[in-house]
Amino acid sequence: MPYLDTVCLREIHFARNSYEHHSKIQIALSAFSRKVVRVNLPNTLTLSRIFVVPLLVVVLLTPFSEEWFGVGRHILGVTLFLAASLTDFLDGIIARKRNQVSRLGKLLDPIADKLLISAALISLVENQLAPAWAVVIIIGREFAVTGLRSIAAAEGVVISASKMGKFKMLAQVVTVALLIVSSASGRPPVENFGRPFPAIAFWTVPQLRAALHHLIGEGATTGTDWQVLLYTMGRAMLWVVVLSACASMYGYFRSFYHAVIARGSAIGRRRAVSQTTAPAVITKK
Repeated sequence: MPYLDTVCLREIHFARNSYEHHSKIQIALSAFSRKVVRVNLPNTLTLSRIFVVPLLVVVLLTPFSEEWFGVGRHILGVTLFLAASLTDFLDGIIARKRNQVSRLGKLLDPIADKLLISAALISLVENQLAPAWAVVIIIGREFAVTGLRSIAAAEGVVISASKMGKFKMLAQVVTVALLIVSSASGRPPVENFGRPFPAIAFWTVPQLRAALHHLIGEGATTGTDWQVLLYTMGRAMLWVVVLSACASMYGYFRSFYHAVIARGSAIGRRRAVSQTTAPAVITKK
């Protein structure tokens, strides 16, 4: 009988400990889920930016109608894009002001930005409003910087956004908006640069020369002239985006090298030196 009592007591003690351990796990998971999945106003704005992406693609790439609810396709497209870009500016301000910075927001915000910009740029390429080589550089830069930040974060290093990167983002929004709003029936209002005209010599495009003549010379400036001028500004701004993307990517690579690679090499050298200079342990027999 004493043996059975001991066994029963052990089982009761084990069951109680298991129950307490299970309860602690449930409490921890519940607290973690509440902390991570917190759909507040900033997160709602970020999610809305993601949901706008497929609608923007449909508006820009659907040729069956030039008007949506009485609004021109290019006007509705640029409105959606600018509204989504505005949420990128607002969600960060609101999160910091209300102290609502969450892990969900940190995860979704860069994803939403890259989805929006990538969808808009790829739609521009499809409509022959932007050259593919420039879009490849811009999107490739986004993925490269994201990879560097992820590797640095795994090493415990935070690479913050640079001033050049912020300038690139602003120039990117302006460029995409100009190219969308200047499109005529989803296509460029001029003969596509490079076919047969070079991409840099804008002044050789007949439609642009006519628009400049109407603007500063004789004749009335028409809506088509304004579309040509806006499109030319957008194509010129695209060069600014490409150059700033390359410059900011170089800055991120430099920060990554000094913060992760160089620091890891220095730590490795110090460990090697400490191991070689450590006193030998002599054991006596």
